[in-house]
Amino acid sequence: MGLAAGAAVASGLRLYGTVAALGFLHRAGILRLPAGLEVLATTPVIVLAAALYVIEFVADKIPAVDTVWDAIHTFVRAPAAAVLSFAAFGNVQEPWRTVAALLCGTVAFSSHGLKASSRLAINASPEPFSNWAASFSEDVFVAVLLWLAVKHPLAAVVIAGVVLLLAALLAAWIVRMLKRLFSRRPALAASGG
Repeated sequence: MGLAAGAAVASGLRLYGTVAALGFLHRAGILRLPAGLEVLATTPVIVLAAALYVIEFVADKIPAVDTVWDAIHTFVRAPAAAVLSFAAFGNVQEPWRTVAALLCGTVAFSSHGLKASSRLAINASPEPFSNWAASFSEDVFVAVLLWLAVKHPLAAVVIAGVVLLLAALLAAWIVRMLKRLFSRRPALAASGG
């Protein structure tokens, strides 16, 4: 469960890097992937995932491209994490296999939402250094998280829980801000403003 939770958080940030890293770690004998995920260790999957990661690495450093990339990947990262989880839990009986896939998809969507919303704010800045710093920090975080998922799975589960909590807090804050924004509009219209 720790590997799945860690990979879900990492996939929400860097899907292609996560897939390439898991495949490479399995191939190097550092990590034994579940049977359903052994395909990640094949040469075509590692090469494609690594190539897409290189594209993402560059795209992530250019603010406008990063924003578009994140918008597109809103529809890619979470479903991919759910599919990876479903494959990883091939020996788990239904409905628990589907529950695990839904949870991992939710965790990936949460980490992606936190990344995309924070990067949207950072990308509005005219200087590029904060964007680069955030991008490199995400790369390091994903590497550390995958290491934790392999060596200390419980820590990865805790991090996934924290990501879910932070995403829930962010969603609640956004809802409050939208309510304030839309509750002021009628008052302004009534006053002639």
